[in-house]
Order: sequence, then C-alpha cells, then structure tokens
Amino acid sequence: MSLLRVCAFTKCLNRRSLFERCAVVRVSRVDRCQLCLTRTNGAARRIPETLLWLQQRNFSSLIKREDGKKRALERFQLLDVLEARIQQLQSDVLDVQHVKVQVIKAPSSGRGGPPGRGPKNKTQEKTDFPKSAHSGTKGASKSQPSRWMEKLSQEKKNKIKKQQHLQQKIQKTVDEKPAPKAKKSKSSQMLPGTSHKIISSAAQKTITTVKRNKGSMKLSDAIRAAVSAPVTSTAAAAATATAAIPHKVSKGKGKDSKKQVPSREGQRQSAKDAEARAKEIAEVEELEKRLSQQVSQWASSTNSERLVVDSDANTCGDIQSSLRSYLEACVFAGDIERAHQFLLSQHRTMNRRKQLNIEMYNIMMRVWAKKGTLSHIGRIFILVEEAGLKPNLGSYCAALECMGRTPNCSPRVINRCLSQMEEDGLSVDDLFSQCVFRQDERDMLLRAVRTVQPDYQPKPNTTLTPCASPLVQDFYSQRADHQYPKLDFSQEELQERFKRQLSMEQACTVTIDSVEVAMPVTENMTKMRELLAEHRSQWQKTLLQALRESKMILAKTNTKDYRLNLYPYLCLLEDREYVDIMIQSVSSLPPSGESLKILARDLGNRLYTKYCVQQKGRNQIVEKLSNIYNAYTDLLAKDTKVYDVLPREQWCQLETEHSSGPTLQGDETHWPYTVTVELGTYMVDLMVKNLKINSDILNPACDRKLIPILYHMYTFRSTRQVGFIKPHPILTQMLQEAMETKLTFDSYVIPMLCPPVPWISAKFGAYLLTPTKLMRAIDGATQHELLLEKCQNLHAVLDSLNQLGTCAWRINKPLLDIIISIFNDRGSDKLDIPPPMSEAPKIPHFNPQDPSYTSTEKAHMKREVIKAKKKCSEMHSLRMDALYKLSIANYMRDEIFWFPHNMDFRGRTYPCPPYFNHLGSDVTRAILVFAEGKPLGPKGLDWLKIHLVNLTGLKKRSSLQGRLEYANSIMEDILDSADNPLNGKKWWMNADEPWQALACCMEIANAVRSPDPTRFISHFPVHQDGSCNGLQHYAALGRDVIGATSVNLMPCDVPQDVYSGVAQQVEEFRARDAESGLKIAQVLEGFISRKVVKQTVMTVVYGVTRYGGRLQIEKRLKEIDEFPKEYVWDASHYLVRQVFTGLKEMFTGTREIQDWLTESARLISKSGRTVEWVTPLGLPIIQPYHRTRYQVLKSTMQHINLQISHDAKERPDTVKQKNAFPPNFIHSLDSTHMMLTALHCYSAGLTFVSVHDCFWTHALTVDTMNKVCREQFVALHSQPILQELSNFLLHKYCTGLLAEVKNKKYLEYRRLLLLLAKVPQTGDFDLQQVKESTYFFS
Repeated sequence: MSLLRVCAFTKCLNRRSLFERCAVVRVSRVDRCQLCLTRTNGAARRIPETLLWLQQRNFSSLIKREDGKKRALERFQLLDVLEARIQQLQSDVLDVQHVKVQVIKAPSSGRGGPPGRGPKNKTQEKTDFPKSAHSGTKGASKSQPSRWMEKLSQEKKNKIKKQQHLQQKIQKTVDEKPAPKAKKSKSSQMLPGTSHKIISSAAQKTITTVKRNKGSMKLSDAIRAAVSAPVTSTAAAAATATAAIPHKVSKGKGKDSKKQVPSREGQRQSAKDAEARAKEIAEVEELEKRLSQQVSQWASSTNSERLVVDSDANTCGDIQSSLRSYLEACVFAGDIERAHQFLLSQHRTMNRRKQLNIEMYNIMMRVWAKKGTLSHIGRIFILVEEAGLKPNLGSYCAALECMGRTPNCSPRVINRCLSQMEEDGLSVDDLFSQCVFRQDERDMLLRAVRTVQPDYQPKPNTTLTPCASPLVQDFYSQRADHQYPKLDFSQEELQERFKRQLSMEQACTVTIDSVEVAMPVTENMTKMRELLAEHRSQWQKTLLQALRESKMILAKTNTKDYRLNLYPYLCLLEDREYVDIMIQSVSSLPPSGESLKILARDLGNRLYTKYCVQQKGRNQIVEKLSNIYNAYTDLLAKDTKVYDVLPREQWCQLETEHSSGPTLQGDETHWPYTVTVELGTYMVDLMVKNLKINSDILNPACDRKLIPILYHMYTFRSTRQVGFIKPHPILTQMLQEAMETKLTFDSYVIPMLCPPVPWISAKFGAYLLTPTKLMRAIDGATQHELLLEKCQNLHAVLDSLNQLGTCAWRINKPLLDIIISIFNDRGSDKLDIPPPMSEAPKIPHFNPQDPSYTSTEKAHMKREVIKAKKKCSEMHSLRMDALYKLSIANYMRDEIFWFPHNMDFRGRTYPCPPYFNHLGSDVTRAILVFAEGKPLGPKGLDWLKIHLVNLTGLKKRSSLQGRLEYANSIMEDILDSADNPLNGKKWWMNADEPWQALACCMEIANAVRSPDPTRFISHFPVHQDGSCNGLQHYAALGRDVIGATSVNLMPCDVPQDVYSGVAQQVEEFRARDAESGLKIAQVLEGFISRKVVKQTVMTVVYGVTRYGGRLQIEKRLKEIDEFPKEYVWDASHYLVRQVFTGLKEMFTGTREIQDWLTESARLISKSGRTVEWVTPLGLPIIQPYHRTRYQVLKSTMQHINLQISHDAKERPDTVKQKNAFPPNFIHSLDSTHMMLTALHCYSAGLTFVSVHDCFWTHALTVDTMNKVCREQFVALHSQPILQELSNFLLHKYCTGLLAEVKNKKYLEYRRLLLLLAKVPQTGDFDLQQVKESTYFFS
C-alpha cells in the first residue's frame, strides 16, 4: 500500500486526534519514489469533509456501525500495523538514504486536504522517522491483541532472529578485514553512507554492501568494491557453482553447510571453502583487470557504443509515430490548418506535450518555410522552448530555408540564426551533410547562407569509413586482382529498362494474364465474366459515393483538435484510388474468408505504399533518381569502361556529384501498425455495408432482394474468437465459374525489369520508389531499425546484398510450358502441381434436425463436413499460390529480370518479391535459369551430371566419382526424360526434386548433343549444399574433431552422412536394450532408418526440444505402413531420447557451446534485458521476443485484440530468449559465411546466388566457388568468435551495472559476469583441413 493511501486512511479514522498523536509523514518531492510521486500528482485534489464519502472513495466499502469503543480500538491497532509497514517498505527499498524529511501537523480546522495542501501560515517541523510503532490508547493495551498485532509481533521477532543469525554467521565465516562501522546504522558491517538490503535464498542469506560515490566510479573500483564486500563462504561456493550447474544444486549445498559442526573435517571444509573463495575472488579480479583494459576500447568503438537502444527514447515510440504520421498526412493532404491546430492542442496540455518531440515541431516549420512566413516559424521556436526541447538541424534548416525564400531578407537575421546554431554546437556543414531535403529546400538553404557568406561551398561527403571487420579489410583495401562482372546489356538498354520499371512502380499495380487463359471459353464463363464486370462498375460507383459521404461526416465530427482520426489518411489519395484498392481485394478474397485483422493490414499497407510513391513524386525525387540511375548504368553496362568500385560506392559518388535538389533517402515516417489496421478496418467496413448483389442473379426462382456480398462473422481459432470477412457463396460461385483471365498484383510482387538500386544505407535501396525495409521485422517492431540506424559501418553486409541483387535471371520456357500444361489439365499431386477446384471433394449436406439420423451418425457427418471444408480450403490456397507463380513466370517469359534482396533480423537473406523467386519450391526453382550463359569448360558437363544425381536423392554416401559413374550409366534414361518427359519412361518423376531433375536432364541432353560440349553455353545453376551446416558451424566453433569428421569438415574419401551415423548409433542402443528385454526396442527392430531421425538431427542444432523432436519422429513412423500404429507413441518417446543421447556423444563440444549460449540468454533476459550481439561482419542483431501485451483497437465493426510480443517496453520473454539464442546465433554465422562468399565470388567475376546454406553458380565456376567457400569458412572461424561474443556481452550487460550494482540482485549479477567470462573450451581440430575437404559443400 502506498504512502498516499495510508495517509488518506489515517484521515478517515480521526481527523483531529489522530493527527495530534501520530504525525503524517510527508516526503519531499525530491526524495519520493517515482511511483508515489505519480500517485500523489494523480490524486492532487481536495478531500471532502464527509467521512462516509472518503471511506467509499478509497476503499469502496462501508465500515459497519458497531460499538464506538471497539471500532476505535481496531482502528488504532490497524494504524500501528500500517505505520510499521511504512517503515518496513522504506527500509527495504534499496539505495534510499536516511535523510531528514518534512512532516506537517494536521490542520485544526474541519476541512482537510491531501499532504502538502495545508494552509500557508502553518509552520513546518522536521523530525526523524520513528524507530517503532506508536501505541494507541489504554483500551488497546488492555484488550486482547488482534490478528494484525499478532502478525506484526511475529514478523518483528523473525526479523530480529534473522539479523542475529546473519551477524553470527558473518563473524564466523568472513576472513577478510572488516569494513569500518557506519554511524547511526543498524548493521555493524555497513560502509559509511551506504544502505543495505538482505538478499535471501534457500541456500544462504547475505548482506552485500557497496560504497556510494557521488562522482563517477571507475570500472575497476566498482568491481573491487563489489568483490571485497563481506560474503559468506557458502555464497561464494554457490556463486561459483552456478556458473556451470543449475541453481537448485547450490540450494542443496547451502542446506548442508548449515549443519556443519566444528571438527577436523569442518576445519578442512572451511579451508577448502576459503581456498575456493580466494580462487573465485582471483578469477573475478582477473576479469576486472581484463575488462578495465578493454573498456576504453569499447567506449570508443562505434559498433559497440552505437548498438545500445535507448529504452527511454522508445517509451512513447508508438504514440510519437502516430502523432508524426498524422501531422505528415495532414500536410500532404493540404490541410495545414488542421495540422497547426492539432500541434497547438497537443502543446497546450502538459500530459500531451510530453509526447511531442522536436521532429513534430519541425514538420510545421517546414510548412511555414515553404510559404515564407518567418513569423510563424519564430512562434514555433517559442513553443519548442516552452516544451523544454532543443532545436536540431532540421529546425535551423527550416528557418534558414524560409529566410532564403524571403526576398530581401536582412543579413542580420540570418547571422543571428547562424550564431544561435553555433551556440547549440551545430555547424553549417552539418546542415548540408545530415539534413534530408525535399524539393528545392537545399537550394533555398544555400541561398540564405550565401547571403552572409557569398563564397560558401558545401563540403562533399566523400569520406568513406573503412570497414572495421578484419574479415573484409583486405577485400576493400587490395583490389588489384578484382574483376567485377558486367551485365550483358548496353547502357541504352539498361536505361530503357529503368523507364519501364519506373512506370510500373508509379502505377503501384500490374495487371497480367492468368495462365488459365489457355482454357477454352465456354458460354457460362462468358456470362459470368460479363456479370462480374457489370457489378464491379456498379460497386465502384456505390463505394465512391459511400466514401465521400463518410469523409464529410468525419470532417465535421472532429470536435476535439487533439483527437486523432482517420480523415487526413482518407485525403492522401484520389477517392477512386481507395475504391480500386477495395475492389481489388474483393477479387482476391478466398472462398473460406480471411481474418479481418489480416485483410485490414493488407489494405492499409497498400495505401501506405501508394502514399509513399506519390510523396516521392511530389518531393521531386523521380527526376533526380532518373539522372543518377542513368549515370549508374555506366558501371554495369558491357559497352562502357571497367570500374574498380562496388555498386554502393559508385552510387554514393553519383549522389555527391548530383547534390542539388532533394535527398533520395527520405525521412518518411512508417505508419504504426495500429494506424494501418484501423485504416484497413474502416475500408472493410465500407465494403461490407455497401457492396450488394441481387439474390436471384444465379437462380431466378429465388426472391429478388439485395444481399451483401461480404459478411462479417466470427469463428474460433483454438480458444480465441476471431473476426472474419467471408464472401457470399453466390460471389464465390461467380468468381470460380468466370475463371477470369486477368490478375492484378502490387508492383513489388513482380521481379524488377532493371538492376535494383544498390543498398547504400538502412533506409535506401532495392526498388526505385516502393518503400522497402533493409531488415524484415514483425509488424510494428522498430528495435531493429533503431539498431541499424545507429550502426555506421554496414558496408560488407550491404555490398553482399547488392551482389545477390545484381544477378540477372530468365525463364526456362520449355519447362514452363510443360508445367502449365499439367496445371491446366488436372494437376498432379506427385509432381507438386495442385489440381483445380473441380477435383475437390464435395461437401456433404445433411439436416442436423432430421430425426432419421442417430447422434453417432450426426457426429460422423459433422466431422466429414469439417474435413471436406478443410480439404477444399487447402486445395484453393495451394491452387492460387501455383496460379500466381506460374502467371508471373509466364508474364516474364521473354524478359530478363532481377530479384532485389533484403534480410531478416538474423542476417539471412531473402528475395523481396514474395511469390516467384529462387527460394521457392521445386517448381519455381526449375523454371529459373541465369540470364548470363557461360561455356561448360573441361569439367562443366561432369558437374551437371553430379548435380543431377544430387537432385535425385540417390548415392548420398557415394564419392563424386561414384556419382558421376552412376550418371553415365543411366544416360539413356536421362536423354529419354529430356526428349519425352510426359510420354517416355518418366525416370525423372522419381527424383527427390523432379522438376529440377527434368531441367537438368534437358541441359545435359543439349550439351551432349552439341558439337563441342566444352564450348556449350550453359545458363543452368549448379548447387553446392552444406552438409548439415548448423552442426558444421558448431563443430568449427568447438574445434570438435569427432563432430567435424561427422559433418565433413575433415577430408574423407567418401562423404560422411551425420544422419546415417546417428541412425546407426541409435540402432546400437536399440539392439542393446532389446537384448535386455525392453519391449519397445524389440518392436522397433528394422524400422530405424536415416529418414526417421534426419529431421530431428537437423533441427536439434536449431533449438528443437524433445517434445518437438518426438512429434517429428512420430510423423515419420506413421508414414511407415508396416509399423504397428499402437506403438507409435512409445516408440517416438524412446527414439527421441536415443537421438539426443547419440548427438550428445557425437558432438560434445556442440552441446557445451549450446548450453553456454542458452544459460547466458536466460540470465540476460532474467535481468530484464533482451539478448543482442554483433556478427563478425558488424551486423547488429537483437532478439525481438518480449512478453505479450494486448491492445484493443476499437472500430465500428468490432474490437480487434492485437497481440504485441515485440514491445521493447515489456520485459523479455525468458523462455523464447534462451531457446532462440543458440539457433539464431548459428543462423547469423551461416549468413556471415554466405555474405563473405558472395563478396569474394563477386570480386572474382563469378555469378553467385544462395538459398541460405546452398550456393549456386555456373557449372564452369563450381570449383572456384568451392575454393572461395572453404577459404571464407576457415577465415570466419579463425576469428575468436566466442571470445568476441563474450567480450560484447560483458560490455553490454555487465559494465553498465557495476556503478549501480546495489540496485541489482548481486548474486545473479555475479553469476552472469562469471558465466559470460567463462567461454567454452575448444578441441584440437585443425581448421585448415576444411580447405582440403571435398564434401564440406558438395
């Protein structure tokens, strides 16, 4: 209970007498805790005189009318308890000094008030906190004590006993020199000027003290003070043990230590404890020394220093984003008055003013700067000062721009502005190098500056910071041997392609032909298409009118200026553009419906994309982008000179040369997730209410009435009720029967028609105009963007993404035609071509009210209906996915195209187009080939044959020579598959990847039949796949010889298959248990195979639990027809235990590293921090797993409950943080290896793309790519990766805590310190052997 409520209750007991007996404590405003201060501020109002009202206000209940004497007695006793509780709370709060506080006497008049609201003429007295509770009345002493008093008395006795026990324990066990006594302190062990806290656990209770320094404490002094504090021997032993074993073990040790008696064994044990304590102190002192040496380096390191995300700055992040996006929307829509009034209304109220930042004031300054009204900007500067904010570069830029637009502006005014800017530590050069300009703002700024400094020239920002990572320093500094590849296009062709791509992105949508157009058109199809076209035209008119009426209502109902509403967002585009987006979403709605939240999010995102594209057009970015891109093509075209710079470097140089005009890297605010969903929900509501159709359109026998084509309904997903938007069956039937020939996509869905814009920062790259994030994140998560913005050296990461994006592709047309023919026939489940909906099972219809059905039959029929509906929904989803991919491929069949890339938060790279890309299924991969062809050369044909055998899934344990011989032995089947894929022997259909196998058969056939196979120009990508890549990284980290051999890091004559190795070991365990008579081991005889254990072995390295592994094995066992189904449960339980045991024996180093990572993440997240680290290439990574909070989004349709698990204000989710850290860390390493390989392949002139740990290149350059791949793996793991991780984590999570160690649980802090410093030991494996390993990637 807070002090405020105690004081209020004191008043309600007796307004005069009690205040004379017991002074009410009033803590000064400076010394209050934040919680009490908040409560006090929130309750600063006069308390009415009525006692009954006061009791109801504070406690929501009435005290029954009883005997007055008895009630007074209980009140006094309760008051004693509450006063004691106040002291207990104050004494237990850490870091609170025993200072003098002000106490006021109660006013004698009848009217009272909250503490601090008494009459001004009352004198103030100063007193100490009372050391014991004050007694009540005589009646209280005579009567039987209540349960409150008994509890208080018992609590006091326990507390005294604990203190005495601790004092005795400390005197016996502490060998160090005792600390000097603190004056007026309850504990003799406290240092001067310190506070204390008892830290209790099942093992020990220890008093830890740290001296408080008013100045800054040095790192070494802080650690020394923390370590030299009196600690019991059991605590030291427990803390040491917790670095390696669970906490429960230390509890047990603590209990044993209490039972020790003085004896020789006890003395020996004491000596051992002292020795262990001394060893621990020495270890911590050594750690202190190492940290002290490195802390200065860390402090100056850009990577480390800039990676700390300021949580305080993010406290109002969502609110500030909402306010800023609202202001920008108002300004873009031309509603300046609304924006101005909104800013003023936010500024006038203190609570809302706190949510404003300088950028929001700058938005309005920019508006007035465009209008040349300097007086308005001056008023905003006054508002900024009132808000306690400091003008930044954007503020002065707007002011100077306005002066540049003002004719005959006084130089004295400009000089005054420049002087003020210099006083704030800002320079004119900073304005031109750091500000983001729109339209002609830069030119106006330059005009203003040259009014007072006629010869001023902005300094070009040509300083390129060298890459800090030692892995790529030679790559950037030694370029003499680099041969950057050129594209097979002239400069004119590339410029023409740029115009086409620009036009497509400006339109924001692309309409293409569906591959179903080849089907014969029936009379019914024609009729349905005409009906749909007619109704769409009517729906557009209806929605247009409804939208305009709704906007008029919204514009008039905004009675409070400080309230956010959707009106500005509905004025960003033309009304018809909103309607087109809504109509488009109706056509793409699945028959089973879509979640309202997902549908609303998609609609909101489409609006945001259109808004961003139009904003760039208005800011005159398009013209400047065209000029720079046309010059950029000089680097890529084949008919221009050879450059020795990378695409990113060339683009930055061109931006410097074209400095005039707007900045290409805009500062647009991303709409918050809540705004996007709310806007989308508003549009869905318009659609549901206004889109209607006649009920008799398909069946004239029905009564004619208008019915909605969309329904808002609810369904259950697990235990949650979810709002759904479902199309009417009439609309679904019309769409299915019409089989329309056109599909409309957002422009970013289509691959780019020109090379992507190179990534030059976290905010600019990939598409020309479409907004794209460098790092993918959950909707609403911003911590990744903040980290990337603060990280100044991402050159290697950006250059690798640019290399992947510059690879040109084209369509394998012969194969595409075969796939489309099967797709338009009846599909094929075996070949992964989804069948049409005509092949879907019919949903059974029955009347649940029919008495002829028994309850069992009804239940069975209901299950059949649910099963059929689920099957239909899955078939529709798969069919539409295939339709989209094949239609896009067919649209691009005669084009050359590119895939821009970005990455997830771990650094793994992905193509931006979501449907059709080389990360897709076997079908989409088979359709894609390199646009550039290269001759096969002497070994290219052999690599094609080996690649074909790899695609079949056969000969996994064979050598490369064995695979080649097998391919030569089946050459007849290969040629037959190429010549007669659908009518021949169909050998290719039995491969693991049938479509890629068929494509490879065709390439081999063409090469073999060419006059000279070595000169045959091949466009076909050959894959080299890592051998259980996650375990390869673990084995390299731990230098584990056995593990390295199992995953082909060690050179071998034949490839080692870790899955077969584990299966063989599990079989040995099974045979042993079967001999012992274990029933399930006997049942499993003959059923343990590579396939059964493969998925579990593969995913153990990525954090799969035993529960997840059991489900995987259960699924594999169910696929075996011969295995008795009644033993599946027991068998899966048994096998998952054996698989984990086998892996633990094979990969001892892996398990140690995994446990260290897991425990580190657990302790870090338990301390309230999220786990962060930096990859060896300098990419900052943060795990976005926080405790889920729920936010209700209110709309006219329904209240949407948003589950937000990425909110940085919430505490970390410890379980997710610790389980995800090992796999995410390994993923960050495999992405680093891929990026290094990509960079060095690019410098060698190779074509290179990747699918995570599967690398692609031409058959000619496979050997070169393999060499680069192995060299970069060795280079990566030659770095002290785990030691650098330890250093980073120590710096981030430990150095910052040393100065405030008293505010933390010291034992947990020390456990984290020791654990992070104790890097797992490594084995004797020689990394250089990887360079000679043929099957490392094969």
